[in-house]
Amino acid sequence: MKLLTLNTHSWLEEQPQDKLATLVETILFNQFDIIAFQEVNQSISEPTIDLSDFFTYQAADPSIQIKQNNFAFQVQQKLEQAGLRYSWTWLPSHIGYDIYDEGLAFLSLHPIQQIKAFHASKSIAYDNHKTRSVIGIQIEDSWYFNLHLGWWNDKEDTFKEQWAVCSAFFKPLSGSIYLMGDFNNPSQSSNEGYDLVNKEWFDTFVLATERDIGHTVESNIDGWSKNKEKLRLDFIFTNKVVSIKQSKVIFNGLNYPVISDHYGVSVELVKEPLVIH
Repeated sequence: MKLLTLNTHSWLEEQPQDKLATLVETILFNQFDIIAFQEVNQSISEPTIDLSDFFTYQAADPSIQIKQNNFAFQVQQKLEQAGLRYSWTWLPSHIGYDIYDEGLAFLSLHPIQQIKAFHASKSIAYDNHKTRSVIGIQIEDSWYFNLHLGWWNDKEDTFKEQWAVCSAFFKPLSGSIYLMGDFNNPSQSSNEGYDLVNKEWFDTFVLATERDIGHTVESNIDGWSKNKEKLRLDFIFTNKVVSIKQSKVIFNGLNYPVISDHYGVSVELVKEPLVIH
């Protein structure tokens, strides 16, 4: 089982079509089972697609409109044209940069059995860039959630408050759960968001038999304008101890070209939980 999470920063990068092609080629080569994308944009002004002919799309909400340049749609279509069919879904969170619908997307090689979505943030206003949605898909007996959460010291809506909402939502679910995404809380910061999550969840990077340095951000990026150090902001957590063959950073210039202001995280795992004596 191969998982990939990536904050795509879509349509905001230089040479976006070249980077889209690199992403598609990498997915074709690796054939990740489940992919979580954050900052998946579509232009508000673009025409809406009639999705009646696209049975691979599963709506998180029937009112959601998919525009022609929806980044996840573009990726999924190019993959399908190359012979690799992913089921997919997309959930808008808020308006981004005044011109985009910004949201979260999943692509899955396996049938999506169920979709859940909720707001982690106090704000549910679509014109507030701090509004944070979460989407989850059920694949067989496991849940996968895609998160792009806020900052620890945010004055309006802290990570701690958002995490409390998430925890309450996850608690009644049974089976294995995987949390994938941009948590906006670096692993290097003690007694903040990473440590809070790590109290009850297992970081697949730490569980991995083989792993690299792990950092997914080089320096200052959107949301981290004053940062001057390498950060590990993007994670895949699980609620059970599982056997992780490998955790590696991807799209970092060493392991495939850079395509976003975040690097991705790729994890290969044995799905069955380990028995701890």
